[in-house]
Amino acid sequence: MNKLTRAGLGLLMTTAVATAQAEEVRIGMITTLSGGGSHLGVDVRDGFMLAIDQADRGDIEVLIQDDARRPDLAKTLSNEFMQRDEVDIMTGIIWSNLAMAVVPSVVRQGTFYLSPNAGPSALAGKMCHENYFNVAYQNDNLHGAMGAWMREQGYEAPILMAPNYPAGTDALAGFKHLYEGEVIDEIYTQLGQTDYAAEIARIRASDADSLFFFLPGGMGISFMKQWENSGVEMPVFGAAFSLDETIIKAVGSAAIGAMNTSQWAYDLENAANQAFVEGFREAYERTPTLYAAQGYDTARLILSALEKAHPSDKDAFREALREADFDSVRGKFRFGPNHHPIQDIHVREVVEGEDGEPTNRLVGLAVEDIQDVYAEQCRM
Repeated sequence: MNKLTRAGLGLLMTTAVATAQAEEVRIGMITTLSGGGSHLGVDVRDGFMLAIDQADRGDIEVLIQDDARRPDLAKTLSNEFMQRDEVDIMTGIIWSNLAMAVVPSVVRQGTFYLSPNAGPSALAGKMCHENYFNVAYQNDNLHGAMGAWMREQGYEAPILMAPNYPAGTDALAGFKHLYEGEVIDEIYTQLGQTDYAAEIARIRASDADSLFFFLPGGMGISFMKQWENSGVEMPVFGAAFSLDETIIKAVGSAAIGAMNTSQWAYDLENAANQAFVEGFREAYERTPTLYAAQGYDTARLILSALEKAHPSDKDAFREALREADFDSVRGKFRFGPNHHPIQDIHVREVVEGEDGEPTNRLVGLAVEDIQDVYAEQCRM
């Protein structure tokens, strides 16, 4: 494992061998490696670099920078990557507000952008672009799948909560689209908020029979700890962003019993996934999250396309990306007409693992072959 992937947060990191096997490919990764929610970016980076290291190609150079979750910094770094470093491909952004600040300019200037996480509705719909591919999901997907599953389970009065930024509004819109029923209330918090006393009081006072929430990273940790101490008795549901392996271990017993949706699980039984989980655990001594899986698949997609064309041949490389000719760790994977995945979404339950720590266990299928509703607005 290339040790550079673990060094120097916020510093430029490069992985390459001295002798190039072919025309060099430069990839610029801008992701969140410091501050709130940094474990998301760390996992995307580590999953991506695991695939690059496994490929053992000397013609690929990866430049990595920390955006510190700041849209202005992400924009500056993207300009530097394109103008100074002349990268062929960009990737890495976690947060949808940063994606909206960076992606449109990148793709208009002819650089390919592959998203390993953020999937705002605007980029799936009216602002779609032939050079933009999302390898993770459209923001609505996991939330919509939970809405459909909760409806099937008989929950009739959910209350919803999410941060007030593009991914948060997409989350609740997605939930409502497939829940297809009335919700008790929608609560929007501040991005990065840590105190949820007022929101918990509002939930307690409601007539809700369940809570669906989207609070990724440290927000989810703060909320779940305060929720346990509040004594409110109500089933809790979310997407994997609020209940990934890092979050639930930090939360502890309060997470046990919570249900969440994900397009990936470490216990999915397919050969590509088993090899990925084993390799990630060996390299980084921890269980991967969905962010690591998305980073890994993003790199594997790029590698599959590079077998057919160099990014300088834009039409050929774009077509190679569209083919998605790789074994995804999530199993079935293909792109829709707006270059967003069509894929299965699963349900997981947080249980006590063999080591006594919380872990996610695959329960079943929530929605099969989900496609976002914004594809019909895309005109490429």
